[in-house]
This record gives sequence, structure tokens and C-alpha cells, in this order.
Amino acid sequence: MKTRGFILMFAVLCLSNVRAQTPGPVNYDEQKVPQYRLPDVLTCADGTPVTSRRQWEHRRRGEVLQLLAEQEYGITPRGRVRMDCRVLRENPQALGGLATSQQVMLTFTGQGRSVQALLLAYYPNRREGRVPVFIGYNFKGNHSLTDDEEILYSPYFERLPNREDPELRRNNQSSRWPLAMILRRGYAVVTMCYQDIFPDRPDGDKESVTQLFPPSADNDSRWQALGAWAWGYSRMADWVVRQPWANRRQLIVMGHSRQGKAALWAGAQDKRFQVVISNNSGCGGAALSKREFGERVYEITKSFPHWFCPAFTRYAGNEGSLPFDQHFLLALVAPRHLYVASAEKDRWADPKGEYLSAYHASRVFSLYGLQGLASPAMPPLNQPVATQVGYHIRSGGHDVTGYDWNCYMDFCDNAFGRE
Repeated sequence: MKTRGFILMFAVLCLSNVRAQTPGPVNYDEQKVPQYRLPDVLTCADGTPVTSRRQWEHRRRGEVLQLLAEQEYGITPRGRVRMDCRVLRENPQALGGLATSQQVMLTFTGQGRSVQALLLAYYPNRREGRVPVFIGYNFKGNHSLTDDEEILYSPYFERLPNREDPELRRNNQSSRWPLAMILRRGYAVVTMCYQDIFPDRPDGDKESVTQLFPPSADNDSRWQALGAWAWGYSRMADWVVRQPWANRRQLIVMGHSRQGKAALWAGAQDKRFQVVISNNSGCGGAALSKREFGERVYEITKSFPHWFCPAFTRYAGNEGSLPFDQHFLLALVAPRHLYVASAEKDRWADPKGEYLSAYHASRVFSLYGLQGLASPAMPPLNQPVATQVGYHIRSGGHDVTGYDWNCYMDFCDNAFGRE
């Protein structure tokens, strides 16, 4: 009887665990957001309150960075990887003479293997001194940004079985990259296809930069796609800071959607990025997970098991047990400049959760005497708010638009003291 009772109890516990790991329908109703309590970003692991910039920088910041690495994004390997850069093409009259374009093959080598990524750069021909640089990934290959036939296909494109897919045609993502507008405002653009770094599929690690490092000793905290993409942002920065036209003190990392998540993680780790921009990054990016609104940890780890470190799956359907939330990630940008953007119709990404995350992260900016977001109430539609921390929610859906870019450049102009 004791054995049968134990088996029954074990079965009940297993069923309870399954229910906890499989949440109900996606919630889009604010009235159904659970009551939650956010972990305090300004309380150390031993309970010590953080009241000074020195405490944050020398103690708590490292704790937060380590926690996110071990439990969400994976620990970035410390091993050395060689990066060789070879200019393939240069056009001093790109975009009708507005800019010079460069196409540079980056070859990463480690553990007896190599991975190639094709970098595309545009910098304005009319400029005074060095210029600020937007660094970001594109989704469909460098050729998708423009109708210029001289722009080469990214290496990942050469491995695709169906290259005639209309979604992959030249110029099909140009609306997300208004190059002429950006260059006319005195900014450079450096981009490459994110799939060159880690092909976006569950088995993509076999062709990714993760294979260039020794295997992780801790499988639960091993880095996967988001960690690799963040690493790739920093490698683009490595190239940029060596260019005579680039202002190395005015580097901007900008990412949309899944690349917004990676941009935030890159900005958290690499302080060379003076402005960090998240566009519609949602779950695992800027949005608070404990709100359980729109996409949740269960949906994202089930659909994209290769994005986060394995340890993050323990919070699927169990967000209440998270010892952190995404305001921890945003706080790591302080005292640099942070911008978070949402879209009205992109409820999957939880715009309110994105805003509240930036609001709660603002407490760390205040340690430096800097002003973040002052109110827990979101600003009206299409009315940006900006101090050291910027935010807007615009009309429309999940995308990057000219409106977004103008907001970002206005924010950067102010950050860099440009007129």
C-alpha cells in the first residue's frame, strides 16, 4: 500500500509539473496579467541594498551580468578566435554618390574550423571628421537592403536549398534600412546577415561560431544563438573601430525583434556601444516576463529552443520563479544611452511590458545622476519621451520604419551633442 501511495503521489506531482510548464492561451487582456513582484535590481544577492554608483559598478553589476548569462543567454566563452578581414569590393559612388560602400569578408577561425560572415558598410562621402555608426544585423542577406546589383549575397544564402524564394529577393528589406536618409543625417551603417553567425534553426550550431570555441563545461549555461549573435555585434564593432571614417566613441547597436534581444545582450556586455537600441524585442528582450502577456517563456523556448541557454527553459510556464526580469538586462546599459521602441499592434511583444522594463531599469541610471523614465504611465502613441533613456510606441505592427529611424537619430543626435 505504501508503494502504491508513493506511485500515486509521484504521478500527481508529475502532472502538476506538466500543467505548470504548459500555460493556457496567450493572454492579451491587461485584467488577466497576474500579480507579480519584480526582483530588485538594486539589491545584492546577499540582501545588501545598492545605494551608490561604486556599489553598482564593483559588485551588483557583475552579479546581474552573471545571473543573466547563467540563466538566460548563456556564458560567452573567453577563448580566442582569430578574425581575418578581406575587402572584396569598394564603391566610392554608392547610392548615387551619397556614400562609399565596402564589402568585407570576415573569417573567424578557431578549433580548426572557420566561419565566414560578409560585412556591408556605408559611410557618407560628405562629412566633417569621423562619423557615428549604426551597427545592426539584417535578416535576409546584405542584398536585401538595396537594388544595387554589386552588393554580394551573404554566405548563408549560398547554402540555401531554395534561393528563388520571393522572400529572399534583392531589395526586399530596404524599407527597414532607409540608407539614404540615415547617411544624409551624417551616420554610417554597418550590417551583416545574422544567419552568417548562427543559422536560425535548432541545429544551426553545427554551422555557427559556437563551434569555434571549446565545448562548454556547463551545459545548462552554454551559449546558443542569442549569445552568438551578441558576440557577432561586438566583432562588427572590432572592425568599425579600425576604420578612419568611424568615430569609435559613437557606436550604436540597434536590433529588431530577435536581434533586439541580441542587441541588448551585446550592449550589456560591450561598453563600446554608447547607445543601445531595442526595436520590438519583446519576450527575452525588453519586455517583462512576469507579466505573462503576449509571448511568454514557454512559447519562445518551445518555438526557438536554440536561442537561449538550456537553463532558461526551467522558467517556461513558471515565470513567477524568475530570480530576475528583463529590467535587469536594460539596467546593464547604464550610464550609457538606452532606447526601447514598441509598436501599437505588436501585442505579441507586450509594448507595456517593454516600457515598464525601461522604467524600472531607470533606477540604476539615477545612481549616476541621470534621468531615466520618470513615470510608470506609458507616453501617448507617436510621442517619444527621451532623457538618458528613450522610449516610443508608434502606430503599426512588428517592423522597423522610417519613423523609428528618425526617432533613433534624434536620440543619438542629443546623446552625441550633434546639431
